[in-house]
Amino acid sequence: MSQININSSTSEESEYVRQQLIEFNAAHVSEELRHRYEELNFNIKNDSGEIVAGVLSTLCWNWLEVDILWVDIAQRQQGYGSQLLREVERIAREKSCDFIQLNTFSYQAPEFYKKHGYQLITTIENAPTGHRHYYFKKDLT
Repeated sequence: MSQININSSTSEESEYVRQQLIEFNAAHVSEELRHRYEELNFNIKNDSGEIVAGVLSTLCWNWLEVDILWVDIAQRQQGYGSQLLREVERIAREKSCDFIQLNTFSYQAPEFYKKHGYQLITTIENAPTGHRHYYFKKDLT
């Protein structure tokens, strides 16, 4: 057996690998879902134009995944996170998504998501060390 060399990828090489997996996956989903991929990113700015909250999410096939939901620590408890979450939920319903999934850590906002109707689907203990990593899902259908 010849020696295998593992190399650090350039951004172009990483994109190639990503595209190869996307093509492979597309062959296993219906034509209707095959091209459903859309980044849905929103923010809230204060009167000075500074971003005080934001959400980064991705519509993929028949679901929407919230990747990041952030609210500036000084701006919390003003409803910004709830507004952003409701907006991505509205869009997910409008685009006929079946569910939304997201993850959060024990030191972040698990109770916030429960309050908004998200169901805990699994927990990874000690990730990061001394904390828990939670995965949530909210069915829309």
